[in-house]
Amino acid sequence: MWYSQLLRCPVCGGQMVREGNSLFCDGTRRHCFDFAKEGYVNLAPSKAAGGGDDSALIRARTAFLSGGYYQPFADRVCALLRKHVGSGTVVDAGCGEGYYASRMAQSGFRVIGVDLSKNGVRHAARTATRERSDALFAVAGIFDLPLQCGVADAVVSLFAPVCEEEFLRVLKPGGILLLAGAGPDHLYSLKKVLYDIPYQNEPRADAPTRMKEIATERVSFDMELCQTALQDLFAMTPYFYRTPSEGRARLAAVSSLTVGAEFDLTLYQKQ
Repeated sequence: MWYSQLLRCPVCGGQMVREGNSLFCDGTRRHCFDFAKEGYVNLAPSKAAGGGDDSALIRARTAFLSGGYYQPFADRVCALLRKHVGSGTVVDAGCGEGYYASRMAQSGFRVIGVDLSKNGVRHAARTATRERSDALFAVAGIFDLPLQCGVADAVVSLFAPVCEEEFLRVLKPGGILLLAGAGPDHLYSLKKVLYDIPYQNEPRADAPTRMKEIATERVSFDMELCQTALQDLFAMTPYFYRTPSEGRARLAAVSSLTVGAEFDLTLYQKQ
C-alpha cells in the first residue's frame, strides 16, 4: 500500500509494511498493529487510549457537516491545497470524523488522517471505504505522529492544536502547513442567542514561529439553520459546555436562525 513506507512504528520508530490485515514494523521485534473491520488502524500509545472527542460530539458534528453547511469552507481548503501543493500526500492532523479529509481525498490527494478519537476515526474510515477514497485513518496523537520524517507534502490543521516541531519533522522541505481557525465574528449570531453579552473570538495563539507565512485569507458566508441544525451546531462547539441553562432555553425556543460562519485560513511553508 502507498502509505506503508510513510508510516513509523509508534513503539520503535521502524518503517511499516502491510501484510494482510496488519501493519508490521521492520524492527527485530516486528511490532504488529491490526486493522479494525472498519478499515482504520490504532497507532496510539496505550497511555493515550480513550482520548479525543466522544461519540456524542462526533454524532452532532457528522449530522451538521453532512448537511453541507460548511461546504464553502471545505471547498476553499481544497482549492488552496491544489494551488499551493498541487498533489501528493496530505496529513490531516486532528481529522475528527474525517469530513475534510474525505473532501481532500476527493480532490485527488492521498490523505492520512490522524486523531485520538477512536469514535471519530472509526466513522472516517467507514466513510472512506464507502466513498472508495484514497485515504488512511489512524488513531494517533498529533504531538507524536506515526509518520517518518519528511514524507508529507502538506499538513492540515483545522481547529486542532498546532505542534510546530512535529509538523516540521514530517513535512518535506518546502512543504505546506494549512492552518484554520475561527474568525472574530464566527457564529456571532448564535452567541447573541446563547449569552447576554456575546463576544468576538480571539485570534489563534499557537501560530507557527519557525515557518514562513505565504498566504492568508478570510472565508465568510451565511447559513440558514433550522432548529435541528442549530442544536447540532451548538453541540459541536465549545459553547455547549459553558452555556448556562437560560441560554440553552433561548436557543431551544428559536425555530430558525441565520448564522454567519467566518474562518481564517493561513498557509505556512517549511524553509
